[in-house]
Amino acid sequence: MKKYNVGIIGATGMVGQRFLTLLADHPLFNVVCLAASANSAGKKYKDAVKLWQVPVAMPEKFADEVVLDATADMKKIAEAVDFCFCAVNMKKDEIRALEEAYAKLECPIVSNNSAHRFTDDVPMIIPEINADHLEVIKAQRKRLGTKRGFIAVKSNCSLQSYVPLLHPLKKFGIISAAVCTYQAVSGAGKTFTTMPEILDNVIPYIGGEEEKSEKEPLKIWGEIKDGKIIPAASPAITAQCLRVPVSDGHTAAVFVKFAQKPSKEQILKAWAEFEGEPQRLNLPSAPKRFIHYFEEDNRPQPKLDRNLEGGMAVCAGRLREDIVFDYKFIGFSHNTLRGAAGGAVLLAELLAAKGYFD
Repeated sequence: MKKYNVGIIGATGMVGQRFLTLLADHPLFNVVCLAASANSAGKKYKDAVKLWQVPVAMPEKFADEVVLDATADMKKIAEAVDFCFCAVNMKKDEIRALEEAYAKLECPIVSNNSAHRFTDDVPMIIPEINADHLEVIKAQRKRLGTKRGFIAVKSNCSLQSYVPLLHPLKKFGIISAAVCTYQAVSGAGKTFTTMPEILDNVIPYIGGEEEKSEKEPLKIWGEIKDGKIIPAASPAITAQCLRVPVSDGHTAAVFVKFAQKPSKEQILKAWAEFEGEPQRLNLPSAPKRFIHYFEEDNRPQPKLDRNLEGGMAVCAGRLREDIVFDYKFIGFSHNTLRGAAGGAVLLAELLAAKGYFD
């Protein structure tokens, strides 16, 4: 089995830490470069990480690795790897410039950042839903003037808790959906220790999150035309996003109206039978079953269900008819696994399977 040499840009942050735990023994990807800001460069990884924020131990194999400077050592990194994961904490214009610079050095970038999500020739992928959007990379390479280099991104972490549940129902003609997300502190790169204001509290605002929640699904459901991804015109989605005192796992309360109202049995059947490219290709990080429905009234719950199928499954529960919309239900996903690092690793596995790193 072919293995690819991989770099992690932004290795010291929470998502970077998640990448290392997921890639320590990965069958396809061999981490050879850890990169971060100039403040961390030149230090051993264990010394550069101010606070280990992941609930599993730091993999020993990376502890003594010397951290490189993501900007100053760019050429060195690009020459050493087949591609890089990117999860940095910078201004959006700086991230866009950084990722394009790597791509132009013929180093593909699999990004966890939001900076390129609305660049029209950059595919924003939920691997089970819109794997066909990878075809736009050909046009992106033409724009960048590259042979190998490109940027592919994953969508916002909160989308994973409801878009995968809406997608199999599109055949019934979704007219509109309302969603309220209850998002874990790790989505802000925080823990209860570093975000004490969340204890015994709910914060009803997450900057930029509602716009992402309403617009990103339309790009995911869009179509490629003339080398660009044209977002879908519908369905209309309205969102409210709240930060809640949960360590990991985003919950969504979802309301949906259909052109042709299905039965409850039809919805459950659509969820149970749905699979995507990752399942068909049997990718290493893919959940065997993408969507899990719970019959219990009090499920899914973050504490009980976030690690289902390695944290890569999407959960649903409490499907019932609604007096304003047609149906309402609860969705749930692990935000730093399915929603962040795990989703990016699955995207990279899909890219590898499709030959984009060769």
